[in-house]
Amino acid sequence: MAEPERRLEITDAGVLAALAHPLRVALLDQLAALGPRTASQCAKALGETPSNCSYHLRQLARAGLAARAEAPDGRERPWRVAWTGLSVSRALAGPEAGPAAHATSVSLIALQLEQNARLARQYLRVEARAPQAWREAATQSNYSLLATPEELRELADALDRAIRPFIGLTRQHPPAGARPVHLDLQAFLRPEAIG
Repeated sequence: MAEPERRLEITDAGVLAALAHPLRVALLDQLAALGPRTASQCAKALGETPSNCSYHLRQLARAGLAARAEAPDGRERPWRVAWTGLSVSRALAGPEAGPAAHATSVSLIALQLEQNARLARQYLRVEARAPQAWREAATQSNYSLLATPEELRELADALDRAIRPFIGLTRQHPPAGARPVHLDLQAFLRPEAIG
């Protein structure tokens, strides 16, 4: 069942620091992509121990990023994300936030990039077992754009509007056959263009 949209903008450096951990990023990715999961289910998918996943899920809950989900059988103790959209305040993300907050923000972005790369490598290892329709639908594209900052912001906003109706946690009435899909989109000024 789709959830109502609950966007969270991280404005607290402590919450940002609680998130900037590789396993926590991976755990939130599991919960956001697949819905409520137990620590044992997350551990199996991530190659971790249930106790380690449980510890980090509790830390995420303390930071307001995860919460207990309703248990379908009363025995299991699943977790869910406490939001359906997550962003970091520009006040915490940029160099003007101060060295510590900026370093934490950069660390979080690096962790997310590593998570995206890990998922892509994992997919490539099992791609041959995926149904043909899914193999044909999968894509990887790179574009070299020439744009102004305003045009890039407009493009990012347009892509966000196009993608938002497909977000798994909030999608109303997905068609039969819909499955969790990972979409990674990055756009930034090429390092060579920075003086």
